[in-house]
Amino acid sequence: MSGTLAEIRNPAASAVLRAAPAKLNLYLHVTGKRPDGYHLLDSLIAFAAIHDSVAVREADSLTLTAEGPFAADLPESGGNIVLKAAKAFREHAGVRTGAEIRLTKRLPVASGIGGGSADAAACLRALDSVWRCNADENDLMTLALEIGADVPACLHGRAAFVGGIGEKIADAPPLPPAHLVLVNPRKAVSTAEVFAARQGAFGKAARFSEAQKDLAELAFQLVARRNDLAPAAIALCPEISEAVGALARVSGCRLARMSGSGATCFGLFEDEISAKRAAGSIVASEPGWWVVACPLVTDTAKLEPRG
Repeated sequence: MSGTLAEIRNPAASAVLRAAPAKLNLYLHVTGKRPDGYHLLDSLIAFAAIHDSVAVREADSLTLTAEGPFAADLPESGGNIVLKAAKAFREHAGVRTGAEIRLTKRLPVASGIGGGSADAAACLRALDSVWRCNADENDLMTLALEIGADVPACLHGRAAFVGGIGEKIADAPPLPPAHLVLVNPRKAVSTAEVFAARQGAFGKAARFSEAQKDLAELAFQLVARRNDLAPAAIALCPEISEAVGALARVSGCRLARMSGSGATCFGLFEDEISAKRAAGSIVASEPGWWVVACPLVTDTAKLEPRG
């Protein structure tokens, strides 16, 4: 089975390295709520070139180590979604051996960009290769949903419309090239608390079928949509409003919006120069924030991972 994330084998360590890119909700409508409490969504997702990395090699036991700028913010290994994914996949595949998993954490934790879900998806892909399981794609998607609602979209790895609680995935029309500035005021926001605080009527699905010829057209489509979780998230974390405002004020920003349940916000820019200039301006005014400029990615198979 061919993976959706780029893979590099390290002959010296017999390891497989996978990229786990940030997932962005270009818009997010909450369309309903199931009897079991899960909310129904309609969202357009794409990815950012900034990513965590998951390196896996076969071993006698199953272990996880974490490094990188945000490793200290991860939950203990027993509650970590990457180890949860590894255990679930080993049981599902009937594998008796183990694996050494090394996670390099570059993305903020609990930040609305699916970092943990992307890590779990990358782990599943890497383990499938290391353990030579050749897992069925539909089975892998079913397992991904059991691990977390955002994991299937991250496993899919392409720009897509996502529905249901995250399990209904349909490829989006081609998105134009764009660059991003990601901003997080270094505040963790609980997804459960944001959904619990959400008020008002449910929204409607707002998908479009035609490809947008350039970023101006895509931004026009997105402006007519929204993130339904933003008001609740801002009430819990007012700094989100400051981050969106900082992005909206810089030159060249076509759209500024919160991603997911926050607190990470993104700005869309035409080119790399504009995005880097905007990121530098925001860093100068808010040196304590996490700010990254990078390209928008619509197919993570084209993303080269780094360890």
